[in-house]
Amino acid sequence: MELNRLIDHTVLRPEATEDDVKRLCSEAREYDFFSAVVNTHFVPLAAEEVAGSRVKVCSISGFPLGAVDSEVKAFEARRAVERGADEIDMVINVGAVKEGDWGFVRQDIGLVRRACGDALLKVIIEAALLTDEEKVAACRAVVEGGAQFVKSSTGFGPPGANPRDIRIMREAVGPDFGVKASAGIRTAAAALELVEAGANRIGTSSGVQIIKEYRSLAG
Repeated sequence: MELNRLIDHTVLRPEATEDDVKRLCSEAREYDFFSAVVNTHFVPLAAEEVAGSRVKVCSISGFPLGAVDSEVKAFEARRAVERGADEIDMVINVGAVKEGDWGFVRQDIGLVRRACGDALLKVIIEAALLTDEEKVAACRAVVEGGAQFVKSSTGFGPPGANPRDIRIMREAVGPDFGVKASAGIRTAAAALELVEAGANRIGTSSGVQIIKEYRSLAG
């Protein structure tokens, strides 16, 4: 398995600088990660830094709370794509999920989906804030809203990815839909456990460490 090609190498810290983004992109190129994930301000820089490689640029929408107006989420996504993003990770409106307002949740996702154009859309459900029933319903709303991936966590909320949640998400969306595990993934063992549970993308700021460990284990 090419574990490196499942990794979205990430720097979304508020204090991240241009040097941090350049380092991230350099590592993404060196280790052939699937994408480099940056805040929208850094999309043009990241696109320039990974040009000529297989590495995609991923950015965010409505991050990290998901509670901004849907039109604002759509604008943020569209602007990021126009400036070079290949993928968008948006945050679901968690309050609407808790209220069971599924029509709004689908509409919110659909608006961002249309704003993304040809770019791939992942939707973060912040699983640690949801009951199991809400996780399943949220995943189904993500599918119905037209996204291509459901993602577990922002990393800015309660504890992140765990195999149990990933199994619930995978069962909810079926075998062919994208499932991204993210937040708190720092070792090769943790990443592999999440892949075994059903994740086909891993979001982490520890991609280099994970791949070094993975390669050492593989001999």
